[in-house]
Amino acid sequence: MATAIETHALTRRFRRHLAVDAVSMTVPQKAVYGFLGRNGAGKTTTLKMLLGLIAPTSGQARIDGVDVARDRLGAARKVGALLEAHGFYGNLSGRENLDLTRALLGLPKTEIDRVLEVVEMTAHAGKRVSDFSLGMRQRLGLARAMLGAPPVLILDEPTNGLDPDGIADMRRFLRALPERTGATVLLSSHLLGEIEQTATHVGILSEGRLVLEGALDRLKADLAPEIVFQTDDRDRAVALASARGFTLELTEDGALARLKPGADVRAASAALNRALIEAGLEVIAIGPRARSLESLYRDVSQPRTEREAA
Repeated sequence: MATAIETHALTRRFRRHLAVDAVSMTVPQKAVYGFLGRNGAGKTTTLKMLLGLIAPTSGQARIDGVDVARDRLGAARKVGALLEAHGFYGNLSGRENLDLTRALLGLPKTEIDRVLEVVEMTAHAGKRVSDFSLGMRQRLGLARAMLGAPPVLILDEPTNGLDPDGIADMRRFLRALPERTGATVLLSSHLLGEIEQTATHVGILSEGRLVLEGALDRLKADLAPEIVFQTDDRDRAVALASARGFTLELTEDGALARLKPGADVRAASAALNRALIEAGLEVIAIGPRARSLESLYRDVSQPRTEREAA
């Protein structure tokens, strides 16, 4: 599969602090790649290296085949970015703000109409940016990032601060963007639920290291299935399930049993239900629980000290 972004052992050290530790990531063309990690995991530093804003201590990054370190200007032409600070002139209209960037890039004026249509902002482009809602500013930022039709878009928290309707609207837009424009989207966000509904691929950073990467549907399919259950005596139920080899975790009102990857969750649920009843316990609820990106993230992104203790 052709790749839009590749890094090989990308590393950045700030004096004694290792911010990014030998990250080798692969973002396929036309993917929406969710880039996840706790605060301080190294996401922002990685994005800055991809954009050529800071140099790596070692390793390599390529954008659409262009080595960022060797040809920073060439790589910059391949990528559009939307970072948190928009930097718009509030007294100018949306169209006028875009025109400033268009002129700097040496692009034809027709580019403004093209990107405004893509982000569905044509009708509002004549308004002053100071009168824009946050959602409109985000769309204008996307329009600016897409000037010149770069094959790669890097978006840092594009739904940050939006209300639920604005988040749903942005989700729909981003999900359709590769099909509409052919662009690849690298999407950095802390909203796991939104990433799960938007991204085709994910990469998870923990303490500067890429601990998991791949197609989201395949990663979720490989997760160990879980059974949630609730009885009239949780302690006895947990002891019984544990004795039968289940890995247990307590929940607020019951417990869950985690199976091995590929296990038949329906057969295991039936067997556990039968064992609980035969032990004289009243089963209030039992059944499989679908694994989510949140549970996947939780499994792999906990601090190294916690993983070693587990």
